Formats: sequence, C-alpha cells, structure tokens
Amino acid sequence: MPVSFGVLGPVTAWDGAGAAVDLKGPRHRAVLARLIVARGRVVPVDHLVDDLWEDPPAGAVGAVRTFVAALRRRLEPQRAPREPARLLVTDGPGYALRAAPDAVDAWRFADAVTTTADALPRSTLDRLDAALGWWRGPGYAGFDQPWARAERARLDQLRLTAVERRAEALLALGRAADAVPDLDAHVADHPWREDGWRLLALALYRAGRQADALAVLRRARERLRDQLGLDPGPRLRRLETDLRCQADPEPAGPARVWAEAAAAYERSVVPGARARLESTVGLLRSLAVTGPDGLEAARDQRVAAIDAAEQLGDPDLTARVIGGYDVPAIWARSDDPEQATRVVAAAERALARLGPDAPEATRARLLATVAVESRGLPSARGPEAARQAEAIARRLADPALLAQALNGVFMQTFHRAGLAAERDATGAELVTLAARHGLAPVEILGRLIRMQARGALADLAAADAHADAADRLATRHESPLTGVFTTWYRAMRTAATGAPYPTAEAAYRAAATRLAGCGMPGVERGLLPLALLCLRVWHDLPADFPDDTDWGPYAPWARPLVLLAADRRADAAAALRRTPTPPRDLLLEALWTLTGRAAMALGDRAAMRRARSALAPAARELAGAGSGMLTAGPVAAHLDRLDAALGAA
Repeated sequence: MPVSFGVLGPVTAWDGAGAAVDLKGPRHRAVLARLIVARGRVVPVDHLVDDLWEDPPAGAVGAVRTFVAALRRRLEPQRAPREPARLLVTDGPGYALRAAPDAVDAWRFADAVTTTADALPRSTLDRLDAALGWWRGPGYAGFDQPWARAERARLDQLRLTAVERRAEALLALGRAADAVPDLDAHVADHPWREDGWRLLALALYRAGRQADALAVLRRARERLRDQLGLDPGPRLRRLETDLRCQADPEPAGPARVWAEAAAAYERSVVPGARARLESTVGLLRSLAVTGPDGLEAARDQRVAAIDAAEQLGDPDLTARVIGGYDVPAIWARSDDPEQATRVVAAAERALARLGPDAPEATRARLLATVAVESRGLPSARGPEAARQAEAIARRLADPALLAQALNGVFMQTFHRAGLAAERDATGAELVTLAARHGLAPVEILGRLIRMQARGALADLAAADAHADAADRLATRHESPLTGVFTTWYRAMRTAATGAPYPTAEAAYRAAATRLAGCGMPGVERGLLPLALLCLRVWHDLPADFPDDTDWGPYAPWARPLVLLAADRRADAAAALRRTPTPPRDLLLEALWTLTGRAAMALGDRAAMRRARSALAPAARELAGAGSGMLTAGPVAAHLDRLDAALGAA
C-alpha cells in the first residue's frame, strides 16, 4: 500500500494503513526531508552531505548511503533483496523521492492553495478547510538548516495566503461573522499583512459592527506605523473612506479589478520589459478560450510574441513564451498549418539553444508544444516529442505540465485506426488530474476527449454524460467554444442511434450554425457536407451534392463518390486512384470508409484491400464517431461489405 509523508509539522511518514513508519534517527529524517523539498528532482550525494552537516565528517558520503538504505527498508518493507527501489531511487549522482503528487502533505497543500485562486467560494472554502487541517506544527519542525528555513518560509507564506483566501470565501458566501475570529488571531500574529486587516474590517462591517470595523482600521494604521514605519496602503485607506461614508465596501466586480490592475501594470512595468512578453502569453492563453474573436486574436498575436522573444536573443525567455501558451486542443487538424509549422520550428530552435542546465519543465513544455502543434503535419517528430514531454512531466509530478504533455499524447494517438480506447484512457487521466488539482480547462478537455472516444466505442450513455459535464464546466468557467463540440456530438448521436435520414440531416444542419465564424477553420471547412456524405453512405444513398459544395480539406475523399453519383464512372475511377492516404486524425476511419465504399462501387480490389486493412483494427467502433462530430455507421458493417466484395470478385 502507498506510503504518505508529512512535513507540515515534524517530518514523518505513514504506511498505507495510516500507521507511523519508524524513520530512525534525525539524520535519516533530514535526508528524507531534503528529498521531499526537491519534489522529485535528483539531489546529488555531495549536496546531501553539505545540507546535512555544517562541517562534514570524513565518512559523510558513506553515512548518507547508509541512511538511504535504512530509509528504503522502512519505506518499502516488502521489496525483495536486490529488487530496485521504486520510491527512494538512485538516479545518476544522487537520490530522488518518486512519491505521487498527493503523497506529501506540503505538496497537496501548495496545490490546494494554487487551485483555489480562481475557484468558486464554496469549493475554495471546502478545499482550504481541509488543507489547513493538515498542519501539525511549523513546517519541517526540528530542522534549522538553510534549505529547511527557506522551505518553511515558503510554506508559511502559502498558509497565510490560505487563511486570507478562506476568509474571502466566507465573505463571498455571506458568512462574515464566521470569518472574524480567525482573522482577529491572524492580524495579531501577522500585523504586517494588510490584506488580513482589510478582510477583518470588512467582515466586521458586513456582520453589522461598523464601529468595530473602523477601530480595526485605526489599530492597523497604528501597528503599521509603530512597527514598520509604513502608512496604510490604498486599499486600506479606500476601505476606511467607504466605511465612514457607509458605502458598500469593495462592491465593484471584475471590471474595476481589471481596470485597476491594468493601470497598475502600465505604471509599474516599463514598455520594453521582458516581463511584458511573458504577461502577454498569459493574457493570450485566457483570450483563446473566450470565443471566436478571442481565439483568432490569440492565434495571431502568439506568433508575434514568439518572434519578439526570439529577436531578444534569450532562449530561456523564448522557451517560456512558446511553452506558456498551453491552451487545451481537442481537434486533431490545425486551424492554421502554416502558423503551426512556424511554432514547431521556433520550439525546436529553442530546444536546441537551451543549455544543459535548463529546467526540465521548460524542455517538457517545448516538447509538448511540438507534439500539439505538429498535429496533422507530415512530421515524425510529434510522437517522440509527446513521449519525452510525458516522461518528464511524470518525473516532475507537475499536474499542469502533465496535462499539457497528455494533450500532446492525445494529439499523437492517431497513427492507425481503432485507437479510441487509448484516447479514452488519456481523457480519463486528464479528468482525474483536473479534478484533483482544480484545473477546469483541463477537465473540459478530458471530458471532450472521453465524449469522442466513448462515442467511437458506441458507449453513447457514457459519451452523453461527458458531454453534459463539459457543458456544465463551460458555463461555469466561461468557455463558449466547448458548445460547438457538444452540439455537434448530439447531432452525431442522433445519426448514430438510427434516426431517419431527414431527422439526422436536420440535426447536422442545426449544429452547423454553431460553426459559422467560430474561429476554428480547421474544424469548420467542409465538415457539414462531409457529415452528410457519411450519412448518405450509411443509408446507401447516392452522393448528390451541388457542384459548388465546399468540401474543404476532405475533397479528395468525397470526389470519387460525388462523381459516381453524377454517372461519371471513368472520372471517379481516376479520382480514386489519386485519393491519398487519409491524414492521421479524428476522421481517419470516416475517410477510409468513403474510400472503401468508392472502391467497391468501382471494383478496385487494391483500394478495397487497403481500406479493409486500415479499418480492421477499428472493427468494434463507429466509423468517424471518434471525432464527436459525425459517423458513417459501424465499421464492422463496412468490413463485411468489403469482405463480400473481395470474395465475390
């Protein structure tokens, strides 16, 4: 059973049953504590020696190895002799603790505080109540080495932030009186925390205690001046003015916050500062999920930001600008292949220019970018980049980084037909990861992936549940583009459940209204006629379409069937011979189905065999349903037709 660790107090460990693990002496605990601080990274033996002793004895290296061996026996008591350790591992010149992200209370605490920054008040309160309950005393109690002091100070600041954020959640939930006792103690122990004073005064005011609120602000002013020689900041001064005028304190919402933050940024950050580029990437990341206009603007400005970073000649900055744009991607065809090629090239240049000491997380973000942006491109680099990014992210136990890497893995899981189950597993991990760490955009991505994959596997009840969950999350977190995919899924579902052709066609046409101007040309162009063509193939109807139909990128696979419907058999045969292998994306099975149907109509045995071979691994799937957008019916039925045609010929 898994071992868990506690450093929010005395350093300790518990086995899977919750019993304390005997860690032996203080040096053993110090080794363990130092490896926990490293959060999965390797700590060389000579660093451990320096961190454990101010004046290391002659046998210090041997002693460290002895401590590690003893810890291993206690942390993995069932490990057989000579079996490699799985938890406290040897890696190159040192050791690392390969604990799960939720196995250390300090790691869980930091994640809980981080993920409540944008969470709803009820969720924030519940998470922080649990997280603050994990504290058993001062962090890394009993250790006074510099590394311990630094980590203890970091955790203390996080704890103070958690206390204040919890109070904000109580205020937002209308429970001002409940926030007062803890805030009173908070400002008494930490009088330099202006946010603590502000929240206490606000809680008292909203609890109907205006005089006490003003008294708190006077006390704050006195303590700040007497102990720190400082005047109260603008928020405290403004709050006091509001309270004296009996105005509703801090009533303005996001608009005022945005305006004030933007003004402060303009005043504080000089125009040429490199921080502006990194800030821009964060803004573009948010902009990309706001709707079609935001997505197009973010896409355009992203390349400009990368170009500007490269011109500065700083590979680390360039890497952060490229890798920081971790917008979840669900469609396996790029909206702008030319731009994607430029981004991939810039990421590869940054990888080449980074020195050997570059942070692994930076390299992983660049590799994940290569994996995502090379979707649909004729590149053998994408799968390798996805594997490397995933390996680094798992080693670092960084949830946001792992989510970005798994997005790359998903984008590279189209090398053959029949991989819906693998994509479903990736989606399931993304959903679990997001739920554990409060990553709403990642959960939306995971839900959409699972919606697609379960649809491909004909598990429509599960696909429905994931579509509904994605819609709820999108409403709560203002992600309107999600509805494009869930609306199309429901149209595909109508077709997949055997609705009459006119009913299914109407559903597709209604869904198509969501595509117009959605800012996703890689999704929009040609999708409606392709969906209707697949529907006609399934219903054994001719491919009668107007001559001016815009098939977008799907024209080569549609043309043979359209020409057959026009009784142009020779042209159809020539078009079939020119039909390329379908791209490795969400529509792979659908396009092979169209090729197979045209080959049967034309008696082209070679094309029939190619289509059958390509479709065979997807025998238990619905052709095209993995896209979450359209379907040509069960692959098994198409395979049976191909077998019959090949056998009869």
